[in-house]
Amino acid sequence: MEARTRTYLEGRFGDYYRRSDVSVPPAADRREWGHIPWSAGRTTMIRHQSLLDIGDLDDFLHRTAPRHVYFSSARFADPGASSMDEKGWQSADLVFDLDADHLPGVDPEETSYAEMLAACKTELRNLLSFIDDDFGFEETEVVFSGGRGYHVHVRDPAVRELKSEARREIVDYVRAIDLDVDGLITTESNRGTTRRMLRRRGGWGARVHRRLVDLAERLREMEETAALERLQELEGIGEGRAKTILGQIQHNFEAIREGNVEAGGPGTRILVDALAAEAIEAESAPIDEPVTTDTKRLIRLPGSLHGGSGLVVTPLDRSELDDFRPLSDAIPERFRGREIRVDVTDPGPTTFDGDTFTIPAGEQSVEESLGIFLMTRGRAEKIKE
Repeated sequence: MEARTRTYLEGRFGDYYRRSDVSVPPAADRREWGHIPWSAGRTTMIRHQSLLDIGDLDDFLHRTAPRHVYFSSARFADPGASSMDEKGWQSADLVFDLDADHLPGVDPEETSYAEMLAACKTELRNLLSFIDDDFGFEETEVVFSGGRGYHVHVRDPAVRELKSEARREIVDYVRAIDLDVDGLITTESNRGTTRRMLRRRGGWGARVHRRLVDLAERLREMEETAALERLQELEGIGEGRAKTILGQIQHNFEAIREGNVEAGGPGTRILVDALAAEAIEAESAPIDEPVTTDTKRLIRLPGSLHGGSGLVVTPLDRSELDDFRPLSDAIPERFRGREIRVDVTDPGPTTFDGDTFTIPAGEQSVEESLGIFLMTRGRAEKIKE
């Protein structure tokens, strides 16, 4: 990035902060603060600062106009101490990070930025299902990171004192790492006899059970040939076993609906295994393990600007998620309403502010918000007006 571009962006970021009221997180005075300035060459984070060190946050942001702003997930006795041992760790929020270019099946070389963000929102819904339905966490905040994905901050008192090992267990559960499918099946007593039943009152058992019932209901409504073909799409189910399973679904649906894995013989258990694999692929959330297990992590400040996009790190109400369009709704109003000239060094397709178009190479006159987006992403340089 050229010096003129850095100077321009630093000035405009400062203008944004001059008119913005960025909220501090809970217990802000017990958190470590860090930021990355618009310096040339290697980016270096300035950290080990407390709120006392930086002073009034709004004034600090306006004066320094940082490229990136962070605060710690942890609460410390002395957050401004120069070493982690001296800070005196007290507790930490549980933070989940979904990164669009780390999602399974997403190739950053082949997938557009807009498409990656859309895929990331789908994974966010999966994550929120675990947070709400499986764990029942209450004090949560969802944030568009301003860059490649979403953060979810959990400040529920029940999790704040968890150590890294316990947080790793949460990660493994959400990502279904080494999920024990046998453990999803329990033995129940019914009128003096025992039967093996799929757990259905929460967790991964409920997810697999839901898929089992949905599939059974759809198969009962399908033509036999189509139903058999659908069953044979599942791993481990051939033609003969498909016929057996379909027969049980048609004639013993209530047992299947109740989660009885013995109904229909071994075929039903194979069906459960196949549906468990489908559930893991579709419903697990590919969260970033190092972020969640780190009890001292620095995370982006909601309301700040992301130096790699020029977009706002945007806190979101749950009711806003479905309609939220990051490449439109996270554009700062401060950067709208006027045009600037830039030298486009990386031309090509671009999705921005509700439109998809091709940016040609060379000097272009564009709306400032788009110009800042291109410059922060390394696709353009500022030229003299």
